[in-house]
Formats: sequence, C-alpha cells, structure tokens
Amino acid sequence: MRAAAFLIVLLACPPAAAAQEGSAAGEWLDQALPGLVETYTALHRSPELSFQERETAAALARILTELGFEVETGIGGHGLAGLLRNGVGPTVLVRTDMDALPIVEATGLPYASQVRARNEGGEETGVMHACGHDVHMTVWLGTATFLARHRDLWHGTLLFVAQPAEERGAGARMMLADGLYERTARPDAALALHVTEQLPAGTVGWRAGYALANVDSVDLVVRGRGGHGSAPHTTHDPIALAARIVIGLQHIVSREVKPIEDAVITVGSIHGGTKHNIIPDRVEMLLTVRSYRPEVREQVLAAIARTARYEALAAGFPEELAPEVRVREEEHTPAAYNDPALTKRVVTALRRELGAERVREVEPSMGGEDFGRYAPAAGCPGFLFWLGTTPPERLAAAARDGEPVPGLHTARFAPDPGPTIRGGVAAMTAAVLDLMGTGAGPKKKS
Repeated sequence: MRAAAFLIVLLACPPAAAAQEGSAAGEWLDQALPGLVETYTALHRSPELSFQERETAAALARILTELGFEVETGIGGHGLAGLLRNGVGPTVLVRTDMDALPIVEATGLPYASQVRARNEGGEETGVMHACGHDVHMTVWLGTATFLARHRDLWHGTLLFVAQPAEERGAGARMMLADGLYERTARPDAALALHVTEQLPAGTVGWRAGYALANVDSVDLVVRGRGGHGSAPHTTHDPIALAARIVIGLQHIVSREVKPIEDAVITVGSIHGGTKHNIIPDRVEMLLTVRSYRPEVREQVLAAIARTARYEALAAGFPEELAPEVRVREEEHTPAAYNDPALTKRVVTALRRELGAERVREVEPSMGGEDFGRYAPAAGCPGFLFWLGTTPPERLAAAARDGEPVPGLHTARFAPDPGPTIRGGVAAMTAAVLDLMGTGAGPKKKS
C-alpha cells in the first residue's frame, strides 16, 4: 500500500479556497481535483481483500487524524470512525467501504492493480477494486477534507465511518456489534453513495423507499440413495429431484409472492455426481434470494424449505432423506431503505448543487449493500445514492452498438476518475451541508 503517497497528495489540497455562489465546494474542488484523482489511483493500485484492509484503514485513519478528527480504530476488525465536533447541531454519518474483490484486473490502465493476495482458503488470487470502493473512499476523503477546512459552513458533529468487508455482507454488522455508536456518537442521519456504470460520470441517481434488496444465501442439500445409472428404479435419484426443486422454486416467485412485490430466487450453483453411469447420493445447491420487505423475505425463505421437502415426498423419497435447507443468517444483508423525507430534502440539495439534469430518479436494485444496517441501528433516517462512472459518449456508443459497458464485479470495470470524483464530492458535500444547517454554502461576498 502506497499509503504515504496518497496521504501527502491529499493533504496538499488547497486549504480554504472560497466557495462559489450556489456551490458547496466551488473553487476548492477545482483546485483539489488533481490531488483527489492521484489519491484514487493510489488506492486503486493497492487493493486489499475483505477482512484484510489493514493498510487501507491505517492510511485513512492517518488522514482523518491530520484533518483534526478524533479517530477510533479497530472497530469490528479493521473498521474505523472519525468524529469532528463543531458546535451544537446534528450528527451526520458518512460511510465508505474499503475492501476489494478477488479478481485479476484486465483494464490495461497505467494504474491497474498488480496485487496478489491469499484468500481465506489460502489460495492466491489477483485483487482489484472492481466495485468502486476506491471511488467511495476518495469521495469520502475529499468530503472530509473540505468540511474540515470549511468549518464556518456547518455546525454539529461529523461521523465519518470506514467499513471493512462490505463484499462479504459482514462489515456493518461487525462494526455495530463492536459498539460503533457507543464508541463514537449516535447519528441523526446516515449517508452513503455507490458507483454505477449505468449513469454518466458525475451524475447522481436516487430512489426513495427501498433502493437495494435483502440478500440471503441458502445452502440446499438434496439427499438420495445412489446406484447404477442403468437401474434408476432401485435408487432415490437426487439429480432428478434437484431438477424438480429448481423448477418448483420459480413457482414461489410467480405464484406465491404478490405480483406487486419483488422477489428473486436464483440457483447459482448445482453439483452432484462423478461419472456418467453413477447415480449419486447427494446434490448440493447454492441459492441467492432477494427481496425488499421483511415479510416477503420470511415468506420466500419458508417456501423454499417447504418446496424442497414436498418435492422429495412427491418423488417418493422417505422422510429421512428430506432435503437439508440452511439459510446463512451470518451472511444476511438487509435491504437499504431510503427514508422518503430525507431523500426529498437531500435530492433538492443535490439538484441545486449539480443541476436537475444530473440528478435522476432511478429504478430500485436487487443488488445488496450492508449500509442498510446503520440507520435502523441508530433509529435515524438513511439515504444512499448512486454515482455514475461512465463517460456519456461511452454510454451512447453502448446504446447504439449493443455492446455493454463493463460493469461492477468485472475485470474491466474502469470509472472515469475526474468527473466521477468531482461529482461525488460535490454531491456528498452538498448533502452534508444541507443537513447541517447551511444548504449549498455561502453566498458570494459583495
């Protein structure tokens, strides 16, 4: 990790340039952007896997300390939080994630990651920021730097949280269980952003209500009684039963869940057998289940267990060979819910800052994000918005030619750094300032 390099770059940003009329960051962001882009490329070159974010966390902690934050480290592993108190006012949480993915980068960029590391299983893998957490951290740092150097524009307490292990759905839970709010402060509002290749670089997308889904991982073991492939009548064939279960699971979504609700059941992995003419004793299936409302989640998970059991009984399997179904509760990620009132307020500030054409209402996503844990744990409203990363001309070409833009979790995901970071810092700064009493910043002096 080139921690010292991007620390020096970021702290060399202009100290307190005047803000332009109608803009939160103004001239400061104009001058700071080259340094922020260098910070981004340094982070991109130095990714760390989930639960291994040691050097990244240390570098972020050093920067917050230099900016005057009271920094608490080692929260839920490598998590950290910084408090900056500035008089009486609300406490606003701004969260970033830090971890990268086990992907060999194929962007060909001059700052592409060459990092290799060992995963939890001890296997060596390439490591890449393929989900934009490097952008998230850069925007987070840029916002923290601006606010620390312009304390005349806001009042209250900033709570900047850097979270490990988002990709594993564990980091937020770990930090909260380790006393995040008891060790720092309980927020009155929680904010975050997430990049998307589907919007132009620097453009913001928003959605009131459910924005991201509940995510559940389900392990389903179909048990049978194997035998020779030429004599299936002497066996209880788990492969044939697994096929029936796969089809039966889709009946849950199409015929049991209300049409106005949303749910997804995807069988992502199915493994059984070793040879052409051997009927095995078991088939293992891995499912991902998505939903928004808690009651729909409970309905779907219960229906999966029921469907598996009764498909087995209908196929003549004895009760002792009923399928085993396990929901990995330790990996559950709750839905991210954008409080409608907070959303309306922040979106107004974003439109004022970026212009209405760069603030777009978007569809909710069935993706997952454990940011959804922070607001309920604090009893406060939360809001997560999307930040576009793709040059507009690239999106236009993709629409014209039918060639998709490389997306999140792919080896060729490559945000356009300058406009993406500028838009992200401008948006997050405007959101924080609006909540902390000064709207879009000071008016131009006469």
